[in-house]
Amino acid sequence: MSRSTSHIRKDIGLLIIRIAIGTSMLAFHGIPKILRGVESWEKIGSAMHNIGITFMTPAWGFIAILTETIGSILIIIGLFTRPTAIVLAITMLIAFISHLSKGDSFAGSSHPLELMFIFIALAIARAGKFSIDKK
Repeated sequence: MSRSTSHIRKDIGLLIIRIAIGTSMLAFHGIPKILRGVESWEKIGSAMHNIGITFMTPAWGFIAILTETIGSILIIIGLFTRPTAIVLAITMLIAFISHLSKGDSFAGSSHPLELMFIFIALAIARAGKFSIDKK
């Protein structure tokens, strides 16, 4: 296998990961939370209490929802991939901590942890050749 074939395969793999994870985040996390409206901001923002941040709870919830929605779109298209992936990884870390603090088992809390590691990997690997970042 030539070096260029290896790079193309890597870039196709990154594209598939970006589209799959970004679409999943958008469809199952971002859009549903936006549709729940303002009342969900407080609940989602209260996750910050687990790390000692007890002020501006609704604002933190709104930021998390925007991160999951707009960040997912940015990951899909490969725009600002590195900073977006870092912010999404932090958001998933807070979600993981929130699950554990509610008494969920480690297995029951693993989904945001798994997503966090995917976003860390995207921050390291970047978006690949098939992205707006690369243009």
